[in-house]
Amino acid sequence: MAKISAFSELSNIFAKIFEMKKILGIGNALVDVVTMIDNESLLDKFALPKGSMQLVDGDKSALIKSGTEGFQRTYAPGGSAANTIHGLAMLGTGAGFIGSVGKDETGDIFENDFKKAGVKTMLLRRDIPTGTSVSLVTPDTERTMATHLGAAVELHSGDLRKEYFGGFDILYMEGYLIIEKDLVLKASKLAKEAGMKIALDLSSYNVVETNLGVFREVIANYVDILFANAEEAKAFTGMESETALYRLSELCEIAVVKTGADGSMVKRGEEVVKIGTLPVKPVDTTGAGDAYASGFLYGIANGEPLENCGLYGAVLAGYAIESSGARIAGSKWKEIRKKISEIRIGK
Repeated sequence: MAKISAFSELSNIFAKIFEMKKILGIGNALVDVVTMIDNESLLDKFALPKGSMQLVDGDKSALIKSGTEGFQRTYAPGGSAANTIHGLAMLGTGAGFIGSVGKDETGDIFENDFKKAGVKTMLLRRDIPTGTSVSLVTPDTERTMATHLGAAVELHSGDLRKEYFGGFDILYMEGYLIIEKDLVLKASKLAKEAGMKIALDLSSYNVVETNLGVFREVIANYVDILFANAEEAKAFTGMESETALYRLSELCEIAVVKTGADGSMVKRGEEVVKIGTLPVKPVDTTGAGDAYASGFLYGIANGEPLENCGLYGAVLAGYAIESSGARIAGSKWKEIRKKISEIRIGK
């Protein structure tokens, strides 16, 4: 009987693996340069609004890097959607990523990092350098980003192929892509033709403000799962967080509004769930939203209740906040998977 029971348990595990949805990300393939600065005056010096993401040219990117050389700095493959996909792969989710990098050592670092995590990479190689995103982190742990897209901006609608989307169940897109409207629309159409759900993160309040019309078009016609933080939700709806959640939920199947230290709120139909945060020692908020999306989508991929999805998101966001940079240290993933398992079984 023990052998039969063990075989039955093993069969259930394999069935669960094969049932798990696979997630494909598309976004800017970048290398993050996270720099811990000691005062906010540097943001004024470089004309960077605190908490924003600004696109800069190569010269300004170089100026910011040289002007902050004396501060603690870390490098890691990144980009918003790329961070989320990496996190999903580390949790054991079948994951893929579409992006554009240079024919350089930095591009090799990006690709090798993803392959090591088990991500199926669909990277187009360009003759210009791989993009970088400089994150300036102030003492209150808030991050301000100056991004030089480099090769990432060379990803166009004509690069997308139907076969890229085969075998995946959910497409995850970062809002930063919205400046390339044709790319977003084609990716959305190919995903729907493949029977996929589409998840979108609004990414940055200033990007929302500048591209509001395109966001509204894409969300109304294609998006099933929408992520926004409080500022992004307000930029999109003109409303405060809870009211914005209800407005956003009218446009998609699942709406998520992240409210910083207060946690997050999730709405699907008539179901509303409020999720708190875990006690953490803040170091750097860079990548917290990307990590939250990893945890949340992991729950969705496994068909779990919304509360579990939100709690998984909170776990990953907490670990991201306690880390310097956008990526959670590799040594932490065993601990994270244990916490998620405990949530799943109700400990």
